[in-house]
Amino acid sequence: MSSAKPPPPPPPYTGPGSPRDVPPLPGASPMGPGTLPKPIRDELTAPDPVAIDTSAEELKDGQNHCPKCGATDIRQKPGSDLLVCLYCRNEWHGTRVEERFGLGTGLDQLEGTIVASGAQDIAADAASLMSYQCTGCGAEVTVNTQTTMTARCHWCRHVFGVNEQVANGAVPDAVLPFRITKDDAVARIRQFVDKRRMFALKEFKEQFTPENVVGVYLPYMIVDGKASAEIAGVGEIETRRYTRGSGKNKTTYYDADVYQVERRLDFTVDDLPLESSGERGNLDTGANTNNIINTILPFDTKNAVKWNASFLVGFSSEKRDRDVEHLRPRLEDQLLSIARAKVESSVGRYDRGVRWEQEGLDVHGTRWVSMYLPVWLYSYQEPGGKGAMLHYIAVNGRTGETMGSVPVQQWKLLLAALTVGTIVEGIALWIIAVAA
Repeated sequence: MSSAKPPPPPPPYTGPGSPRDVPPLPGASPMGPGTLPKPIRDELTAPDPVAIDTSAEELKDGQNHCPKCGATDIRQKPGSDLLVCLYCRNEWHGTRVEERFGLGTGLDQLEGTIVASGAQDIAADAASLMSYQCTGCGAEVTVNTQTTMTARCHWCRHVFGVNEQVANGAVPDAVLPFRITKDDAVARIRQFVDKRRMFALKEFKEQFTPENVVGVYLPYMIVDGKASAEIAGVGEIETRRYTRGSGKNKTTYYDADVYQVERRLDFTVDDLPLESSGERGNLDTGANTNNIINTILPFDTKNAVKWNASFLVGFSSEKRDRDVEHLRPRLEDQLLSIARAKVESSVGRYDRGVRWEQEGLDVHGTRWVSMYLPVWLYSYQEPGGKGAMLHYIAVNGRTGETMGSVPVQQWKLLLAALTVGTIVEGIALWIIAVAA
């Protein structure tokens, strides 16, 4: 009886189209990252983001207890960074994130991308409704993070806050509490409008009610970074100026030496704020005045405290809807602007100025922290139906810096311009007559 040989094992193919189905060409080297174009190679070889865990384990049950009596009815003390228990009146400070997580150090050592847990990517399927079981009575309490971050149990009056860092963009790493009170904000807005009331739209003056100002926490990414920049262009130094012609045909000319100017610098940035709301970051000046928010910067982000929903009681908030990768182009624009400003002092000898023609940026490392910043807002929709301008007046909730947009009556501005022009012309004629 002869023994049959077992069939050979099947080749290690993975199916039609697999790279294993086609042998490599003679002399060809394996495909590796070094053979790819630089943008793709950099993306593939870049290290994965490093995470900083800023979650508050002690608050994940949704309740913030007074450290003295255990009550949950807690709010921010107006005009301060303190939390106060409304039951026993105990007061205490929040933990500053800069000190707790070492965010103010190591800027010159940053490498790769470091992302705090509250700044990680938003999950597409993350729900806005959060449910908690009350530890006092067992009832279920639901919080809609689209509109609020706190709720009260309708049975036993326990107060709940959304403190768990779910991946829906609602819970940041830190919050910078309001310092400016509502009364102070109303007074500042009223003063701002009073200075512009002469030219303001009639409907705006009739409907102006600054008491309707709203305190809102706006979402930002606070970024630390380490970067290098190279800038090149052409600078001119004037050597001679002369005039040719006479009377109305007189023309002034100048001669200048032209130089090729190049600058390279290494620099770091500390606490650079970037809007992480797509709606708030839309600076379409034809439809809104969102750019007003940028004019009330900066905020003292060094005083931001670890996230606690109790700071949001009595205020509204907006969820962030932009991730780190969405904001990188904006960050690079800001870094290039910083680089241009830094080299400005080194080109003073070019009295005709420097025209920058080439720019390059290399970002070595970044650190991203999600933060709520406090702003008092007054809004007004200019009449005009669809596409009408939405005007804002904003007050920095920490410093009181105020800026806004007031709808004006164009004919009044034109009349004022014509009047001023007539007065200036009259003064000029009077000076000529006196001199004669």
